[in-house]
Amino acid sequence: MVVGVPREVKEDEYRVALTPAGVMTLREHGHTVLVESNAGEGTYLTDQMYRDAGAAIVDVDTVWAKADMIVKVKEPQESEYSRIQPNQLLFTYFHLAADEDLMHAMVESSAYCIAYETVQLPNGSLPLLTPMSEVAGRLSIQQGAKFLERPMGGRGVLMSGVPGTHPATVAVIGAGVVGMNATRVAAGFGALVYVLDVNLERLRYINDVYGDNVITLHSNPATIRQILPLVDLLIGAVYLTGSRAPVLVSREMLGLMKPGSVIVDVCVDQGGCFETTHPTTHKNPVYTVDGILHYAVANMPGAVANTSTYALTNATLPYVVRLANKGLSALTTDEALRKGLNIANGKVTLKAVADQYGYDHHTAEQILETLNA
Repeated sequence: MVVGVPREVKEDEYRVALTPAGVMTLREHGHTVLVESNAGEGTYLTDQMYRDAGAAIVDVDTVWAKADMIVKVKEPQESEYSRIQPNQLLFTYFHLAADEDLMHAMVESSAYCIAYETVQLPNGSLPLLTPMSEVAGRLSIQQGAKFLERPMGGRGVLMSGVPGTHPATVAVIGAGVVGMNATRVAAGFGALVYVLDVNLERLRYINDVYGDNVITLHSNPATIRQILPLVDLLIGAVYLTGSRAPVLVSREMLGLMKPGSVIVDVCVDQGGCFETTHPTTHKNPVYTVDGILHYAVANMPGAVANTSTYALTNATLPYVVRLANKGLSALTTDEALRKGLNIANGKVTLKAVADQYGYDHHTAEQILETLNA
């Protein structure tokens, strides 16, 4: 198979979908790898490093025109829609529930769209979303701490405090991978941390492993209202596989918060869990609504591209190799990978977005039966 790795064109996206080590692995399996010139520049991976691993360095037109499978980090951007070939495999993050235009474009492309974020193991875990959720969760506290500084527009609160002062109060809504990693870093800073979730077993686990500065609360509208006046930093960390994030904090509820408090909405890729969320970029990461600073960068892990690229490709490479070796038939034997199929040659296989946008739903099994007939 010919595997193509284009340079990411989303604003301020510095990651790359395949490392030179990944190229070497694919070459060992007999595949051709086309890497767009300077694709790895944001991660300090040079064209020569890719050449040495066995890749052909080509221009963007060649990557998209010649590749059987395109491996990316972020969803195709509008400038890339026309480059997609019918029946081409696209393996990347899509987050279709948050982008109706992207959804329609992918249906019209007649490509096979396999989304990292919906590849799901039998135990319910999301192996290709997890590494970036780990990065985003930890980064949410790092960014929140920065924007709490007064010159950045925040309240001027030090996360840890110092003797004789209060530390920052942080609330994390959602105790999944993002929430757990945010909690870990915030607690390490010495902040007072509230963690809200509906899963009591998860809350019991957090209560057992963290110290007295971490308080667990059952997540519901009343509890959220009770903690909003207390917090300096609020983290949105709720994820529903393949669906839009639920809106848990309305604009009216912002009035309960202290002026200069900071919101970091890690759910922005899935539409955000705060009513006032809209996507921002690394160059312009924040905006203020009703005196509350909002950070809603839609590709947070891109800020630490070196860490993120290696963390992501460690997880994705086995699946890339499987698809390169077997093509779509890999989905027949790999249930986790099959759940990653969102759109197949114009048919929508992810029920949540089919329902959301009014498309007929076709199961991945039905699509694969048709291909094998």
